[in-house]
Parts: sequence; structure tokens; C-alpha cells
Amino acid sequence: MSTSPHPTLVAADPARQTRRLAVFACMVFALATGQLQQLVNLGQSPAEFAADSDATLRVVGWAFAIWGPIYLGLITYAVRQLLPKTHETEMLRAFGWPSVLALLGIGWWIIAAAWDLEVATIVLIFGSLIVLLIPLVQKADAIRRLGKGDRDRWMTIWPLAALAGWLTVAAPVNLLTVATGNGDLPAILPPTAWALVAVVIAAALGLFVTLRTRVLAYPLPVAWGLLGVFVAEQERGNAVLAFGSLAASLVVLGGGLIIVLGLRRVAT
Repeated sequence: MSTSPHPTLVAADPARQTRRLAVFACMVFALATGQLQQLVNLGQSPAEFAADSDATLRVVGWAFAIWGPIYLGLITYAVRQLLPKTHETEMLRAFGWPSVLALLGIGWWIIAAAWDLEVATIVLIFGSLIVLLIPLVQKADAIRRLGKGDRDRWMTIWPLAALAGWLTVAAPVNLLTVATGNGDLPAILPPTAWALVAVVIAAALGLFVTLRTRVLAYPLPVAWGLLGVFVAEQERGNAVLAFGSLAASLVVLGGGLIIVLGLRRVAT
């Protein structure tokens, strides 16, 4: 019988080491592509790509500063993979390969945006979101059982949930930007209505995933992104979309706090 305080943890075998190295390598790739694009002026920047056809739904520029803490969290998550004392856990297994795909996705998105490969940007950003949402929902029960001081909570779930939260807003913005620029936005609804539909879906998804996982890292970027929509649309004079986004942001933020802090208090 094992005398370890964590009997379910086992040392990483070669297959697991391969997965961990892949996570680290893809984090470096995702981080390097963004820096490389800026240094060598490879095509258009992400901001230029987003501003090209953002007449339907836009996010204010300073909201994208959230990538700073997101990348910091992803670096922490990836570096932890290489530490020799990092034992194998259920969370590392569940999120390992999905995070590889997500990191590849956001890295390749920079390149696709630089080369104006519009359809590719949609596939990459939605694909990166979906591969993270699947384990977040599937492993929700195990995530809720993680202790407050558990390293998996802060060094695995938080970084990846934060990335998924931001992509929850960025993905529909990307889709509407491309559809608007190509004249493919269905005429069944006016552009503002389509934008509001996207805002409502992002807010609803934010609350659903938060209710399942009870992790505040997911709704915070969703609320931040919707706040960024409010500021951008208010500056443009679209009051309906602006205040609809503000209401959605407050609902996600308030609902997230109530779900995470309130339900956790009840559970204890």
C-alpha cells in the first residue's frame, strides 16, 4: 500500500512526458508567433484584422490587454509541466492534449489573421474554444472537488479557464467581423440584432460553464470582454448594443460571483 499523501498521483511515464513537452512547446509557439508578427511586421496585426470589418460588433482596444495575464497564466501552466516534482493528476491528463490544440490554435490564428485567411481564423478560434470547453464541462465535478490550495486549481484550471473565457467573447466577434466584411451576414436580422444574439450567447455560456465548474477564472474574462463591447459601441453611438452588452457583462460578473462564492459557501 502506498504511503504517499496523494496515492492517486504517479510519476510521469514517457508518454506523459511527451504530452508535457508538447504543452510547453506549443505554449512557446503561441507566445512566439504574436511577438514575431510584431517584430517583423508579418502581414496585418490582430488589431488591424479585427478593425477591418468590425461594423457589427467590436471590442475596445484596451480590452485586449487581458492577453497579458492570460499568457502569464499559460506560461505558469506550461512551465509546471517540466518540473520534475510535478506528479501526474487527473486535471493534467484531462487538459493536456486539449490545451496543446488550443495553444496551437491561438498561435496559428495570429498567422491566419496576418495573412487575412478569414475562414481559417474562424475555424481556429472556435476550435480552440471548443477543445477547452469540452474538458471543462466533462470534468466539472472533479474541478469542483479541487481544494482551495490545490495547484491544479490555480496552475491548470485557472489559466485554461481564463483563456476559454476570453475566447467565448472573441470567437463570435471574429465570426461577425468576417461575415460583415464579406457581406455574408444573414439579412433575416439587422446587424445590431445579430450582435445582441452573440452577446446573449456569450453571456449564457459564461454562466453555464461557471455553474458547472464553480471557477471564477471563466466568467471574469467574459464579463471583461462584454465590458469592452459596451465601451466600443458607446463610443460609436450604438446605445442599444452598448447597454445590452453592459447589462450582459454585469449579469455574468454578478452571476459568476454568486455562483462561485455563494454556492461554495453553501457546500461548506
